[in-house]
Amino acid sequence: MKKLASLALVLSMSLFAFVGCSKPAAETPAPAPAPEAPVAEAPAADAVKTGLAVISNAEKSKAPEADKEGTAEVNSVVVAVTVDKDGKIVKAAIDTAQTKINFTKEGKITTDLAKVFEAKQTLGDEYGMKKASKIGKEWFEQANAFETFVEGKTVEEIKAFALDADTHLTDADMVSSVSIKVGGYIEAIEKAVANAQDLGATADDKLGLGVITTIDKSKDAAADAEGVAQAYTYYTVSTFDADGKVSSSIMDASQTNVKFDATGKITSDLAAELQTKNELGDAYGMKKASKIGKEWNEQANAFSLYVVGKTVAEVEGIAVDAEGHTTAADIVSSVTVGIAEFQETLAKAEASAK
Repeated sequence: MKKLASLALVLSMSLFAFVGCSKPAAETPAPAPAPEAPVAEAPAADAVKTGLAVISNAEKSKAPEADKEGTAEVNSVVVAVTVDKDGKIVKAAIDTAQTKINFTKEGKITTDLAKVFEAKQTLGDEYGMKKASKIGKEWFEQANAFETFVEGKTVEEIKAFALDADTHLTDADMVSSVSIKVGGYIEAIEKAVANAQDLGATADDKLGLGVITTIDKSKDAAADAEGVAQAYTYYTVSTFDADGKVSSSIMDASQTNVKFDATGKITSDLAAELQTKNELGDAYGMKKASKIGKEWNEQANAFSLYVVGKTVAEVEGIAVDAEGHTTAADIVSSVTVGIAEFQETLAKAEASAK
């Protein structure tokens, strides 16, 4: 009996050991959760679009007369805006670049080619309109007043402003502050709103506009070559957040040429449409000569995006070579044009921001 009991105990323990060492039946793995579709980041509730417009003409240029030099005159109306979701202008900045280059009846330029032309807002009282103004206000004062008139309004409401035949305002509430012609500014405002894009600005951001013109690429006429008076203007509109960082930016430029021969006769079509480099796009023709295969407008756009999130001081500190081309590793593959004018107009935009 004892032997039988012992045998039963051994068999029982062996069975237990066998069961304990057996592998559990394979389990069917739970299906992996399906990846969530990426959700586009919604714009902030107070997001605004940023827009820039430039409208240029050389129609006031004049050939030399017997006792008077000729003048290549280029006028560029520049408007920057931020626009809300309802199409209302939140902030506006208005300026004009006026460039006058004198030349003789022999086709020789007499204006100093090293001269830098400031826009009317920067000139301030130096522009000299106040003494001739029937309301005793300088150009920049009137432009700033018109900015306040258009803020909070849509393009349709602005185009409905009462004007006389010369596009002067006639509304009693406006004429005491603005006596300049506003037709060109209304046209540029409409264009800026149409151009406006979501670039990261918000309604509380300051809006600034920087403009600068040089003429150093102008040349005298020769017996076998036309002379050229060139107004080379850079434009930057930027918005700035509460920390002084760029929240959106658009950079552009225009090269306006007025050509003349060795007798002082103007040979350019002064009524021709003038476009900025961004408007010209591929027609500007830089891509074929670019070592990175990018057109001017592509490079300007890349730099505009690059400065977002940076302060002006940080942008001014971007590493450059002796010729003013950036050497910063994270931008050299996108921008090979000189950036000095971009930096300068961005600084001007900050200085004028409001």
